[in-house]
Amino acid sequence: MELPTSAIQTGSTIQAETEHWFEYPVIAQPHHTDYGGVVWHGTYLTWMESARVECLRSIGVDFAELVALGCDLPVVELSLKYHRPVQLGMKAIVKTRLNQTQGVRMHWDYKIQSPDTQELFVSGRVTLVGVDREKGKIVRQLPAHLQNALGKLKQG
Repeated sequence: MELPTSAIQTGSTIQAETEHWFEYPVIAQPHHTDYGGVVWHGTYLTWMESARVECLRSIGVDFAELVALGCDLPVVELSLKYHRPVQLGMKAIVKTRLNQTQGVRMHWDYKIQSPDTQELFVSGRVTLVGVDREKGKIVRQLPAHLQNALGKLKQG
């Protein structure tokens, strides 16, 4: 089913911009890599989603509960830049932050870096939108408890 992204309301804006990054550590395991020991590009997306879900959990939003209540947050835009590869056995830190929320759009920034922050492996931005799972349509506004929790990210 294709989502009607033109129907996304962008009028009301929650300013949740922050300089504070949520950090999620990872280690490149064999199942994350190709035969050359380089992390497969799709693995970075999985790491980013895990970091975002854990960031939400840290502010009181359990993603499974959100889905059970009938709200989903699918990705509608994705932009990544690969700077350097992560290789088998390397440690990295996935950093994420909510850059801005406009209506039901949530813009998340990402950096995947070495633990000492000297190397940048991947940078990116993901945009999510709230969807009513039962109706399969974009919601008019995010659930109140999600809006309140997102406000915590602004405060750091």
